[in-house]
Amino acid sequence: MVDVQGTVADGYEPVRDAFRANLTERGDRGAAVAVYRDGHKVVDLWGGLADPHGREPWAEDTAQVVRSVTKGPAAAVPHLLHQRGRLDLDAPVGTYWPEFKAAGKERVPVRHLLTHRAGLPALDTPLTPRQALDGVFGPRAVAAQAPAWEPGTAHGYHAQTYSWLLGELVLRVTGRSLGRWFAEEIAAPLGLDLWIGLPADRAHRVGRIAEVDAPPAPASAGLRVRPKREVADAWRDPHSLTRRAFGAIDPQPDENDPAYRAAELAASSGVATARSLARFYAALIGDLGDGTRRLYAPATLTQARTEESAGPDRVLLVATRFGLGYMLHGPSSPMLGPGSFGHPGRGGSLAFADPETGLAFAYVTNSLQKSVTSDPRAQALVRALRRAAADGDR
Repeated sequence: MVDVQGTVADGYEPVRDAFRANLTERGDRGAAVAVYRDGHKVVDLWGGLADPHGREPWAEDTAQVVRSVTKGPAAAVPHLLHQRGRLDLDAPVGTYWPEFKAAGKERVPVRHLLTHRAGLPALDTPLTPRQALDGVFGPRAVAAQAPAWEPGTAHGYHAQTYSWLLGELVLRVTGRSLGRWFAEEIAAPLGLDLWIGLPADRAHRVGRIAEVDAPPAPASAGLRVRPKREVADAWRDPHSLTRRAFGAIDPQPDENDPAYRAAELAASSGVATARSLARFYAALIGDLGDGTRRLYAPATLTQARTEESAGPDRVLLVATRFGLGYMLHGPSSPMLGPGSFGHPGRGGSLAFADPETGLAFAYVTNSLQKSVTSDPRAQALVRALRRAAADGDR
């Protein structure tokens, strides 16, 4: 038996059961899950190991790199700047960042950076890990890059370039880095263990992540869903837009390196506990039970989750849906329901909010399996939450 620690409110026991099954049957070696409902925490669980190949147990305050889950918290920065009247989402990016006007990008609006419509998912010359982390080469590279398609005419997931696009924009508007702005204006007021740029004095809190093989599906589960041939071929082809987008940093950086965790990569290097991610999303959609006021005004919440991009994704090669900075519920990235918005992380982690039910969910894992937008472990937890929420409403 795996030692699952933490608490669940009455009625949310199915989430605990699914979480335990993730650790015993679905290949999780260390993970945490948290849920808020109407501003109150109703699930807070953790278990397994802080290092998939180690012995130290996952502690109550263990945090992990959450990969693209970072994109959701990062998107809150431009939304709040807009809410405060400091950023026009329909203004050309070049209004704030003149160098961005190069290579036919003069009229690309800010909102296209958030909706993956800017045509900049890949770089002609990938960055080395050192260049990617220094805050200079990345913005310079995307500013000079010619779009892969006419901006605004299609969308394709900006897996890595999202970091430098959002980061430089926020720096030009505020004079502060995106990670610093998030820490001072969002994380500190909410009391979050959620960093886009991990401080050195918090490094001891962070476990390690590792690629692990998913266990074979039991015979009773039927055949596993296989990726479309087109998708599989794109991942094998080093010249495909898919490979080039995910390979904008080459070679791939060591995500356990303290330098990577300290970097302010809005696309991928966020470090968080599940508890804080769930609290963050709960604060986007309503006041918290301790009296903390909501982050998003109603108009901002509507703006964040209104569909801006939908249909075939030129990078992921499946149909995806995006609002402004957030993935939206759909077949390729299922969340709780049609109104849910948030972001998955490649390999397993997931966080989102569902305003219609008042639920905010976060799952963090250190055991990275071969998933991009929909992981079986996260989906098992979401299904359990859906059942618990439905039973509680009866």
